[in-house]
Amino acid sequence: MVNHGYLVNAMAELIDGKKVAAEIREEIRREVAGLSKNGIQPGLVAVRVGDNPASALYVRNKRKACEAAGIYSEEHHLPADISIDHLLNLISEFNKNPKINGILVQLPLPGHLDADRVIQSLSPDKDVDGLHAYNIGRLTMGHPRFVPCTPAGVIELLLRYKIPIEGQRAVVVGRSNLVGRPAALLLMHRNDTVTVCHYKT
Repeated sequence: MVNHGYLVNAMAELIDGKKVAAEIREEIRREVAGLSKNGIQPGLVAVRVGDNPASALYVRNKRKACEAAGIYSEEHHLPADISIDHLLNLISEFNKNPKINGILVQLPLPGHLDADRVIQSLSPDKDVDGLHAYNIGRLTMGHPRFVPCTPAGVIELLLRYKIPIEGQRAVVVGRSNLVGRPAALLLMHRNDTVTVCHYKT
């Protein structure tokens, strides 16, 4: 059950997502500091097309989190009428740029852009959202590398609060590539029995 940004399990134990997020950010900050001592600074680029206010807020929050952790970040805000070729060429440059370790293409994209084609143009090694077919395939096979953040966050909350997953039953509402499907797969890989419900259920 979700209640004002918190998860509450059946035993009425409060799962404080903000607290866990702060702990994880501090762990990442320490890891990045360790890399910095060896002359390594992770870098993230966010590509945003158009002027969707929610997308702008999401990217702004990501960049703030990067700054707090010591991760280099940059945003490329592109006009809504950008051509697919222009966007693909830009992503190709980021794929080759050694300063950039992760690429985030903020969705949704304007209707004239083929989102799947754009996502598949990312280097699988830099696909931090875990939406490239290679990364989805690894997740499906039980060898995840990059996983979409929302389902990964749900699993992390359950693990940190030592809430049993194996042998339990879970209902996942939705089957999107970003949340529902990866959530179901992550649970199944931990021996949970999963029912997936969607608009045809």
